[in-house]
Amino acid sequence: MRPEIEQVVQLIQRKDPKSLEEALALLQDTVFSFSMKVCGQRQDAEDTMQEVLLKSVANLPKFNNPKALMVWLYKVAKNRCLMSRRKSKFAPKEDLSLEELMPDRRELQKLSGNSDGTPETSFLRRENAKRLREAVQRLPPEYRLILVLHDMEELSDGDVAEITGLRLGTIRVRLHRARLFVRKELAKQNQHRVLRETAKPSGEMRLSAQPRQRRCKEMFAELSNYLDDELDDSLCEELEKHLDGCEPCKAFLSSLERSIQQCRTAPNESPDPRVAARLRREVMTEYQGLMSKITRRDASEISQS
Repeated sequence: MRPEIEQVVQLIQRKDPKSLEEALALLQDTVFSFSMKVCGQRQDAEDTMQEVLLKSVANLPKFNNPKALMVWLYKVAKNRCLMSRRKSKFAPKEDLSLEELMPDRRELQKLSGNSDGTPETSFLRRENAKRLREAVQRLPPEYRLILVLHDMEELSDGDVAEITGLRLGTIRVRLHRARLFVRKELAKQNQHRVLRETAKPSGEMRLSAQPRQRRCKEMFAELSNYLDDELDDSLCEELEKHLDGCEPCKAFLSSLERSIQQCRTAPNESPDPRVAARLRREVMTEYQGLMSKITRRDASEISQS
């Protein structure tokens, strides 16, 4: 859970205008950042931010539990994003096939020979963030939502299930395929960049004549569960034993782990300060009007008792 959500609840409970405005600013940043990851369009994200904040007016006084606020917030934002999201030029229509997301022998051989180190300059960080955004936007919406909630917003499986209404098994399957898809997209983009920056090798890479083992395919299907500590001890031991004797699988696991980490450390985008300030003023006016009504009602009930 984002620490901002807990701060919002604490600020709301103070019941003063300054604290409320701080809470609204935190909510704006949270909703806008999430919406940009799901929608990919600034106008959609701003529309979602506006609708969620205006809907929050009547609900904010009810929340004294950060998790309840979190679930409500993401549910409303998720519904708004998926309902009115502008058509992405990236997103494919078909479901993700696990078989198509598996690396072939050529890629595995390249992974085995590649160094993990990458110079972390400001330029490269910006380029990596851009490539990640493009890769996430190429995901079909139902997979993108799970990846954003789990890896980018860092919610638990249970929280994602509560927000989406999906079974835990479905969430795990979609998450794994979304991760494999993003890893594959990032690998393709990196390969294109390397080809542009370096001379093409004079000779073709010699591939191993041995076909990919069936056991490797079975291992690939469990890698997300392994990284998230979701495997039982016996399966975990079996997978680690396989990895110890399979350098291509070990290299692929490292590649997948790096792409997941890139999702988890992706920078959050912020709304236009002028748009955000104007919206906060509107919400503050409505909220204060609502609180005045509640105060008058309570006073009337006390006088009649």
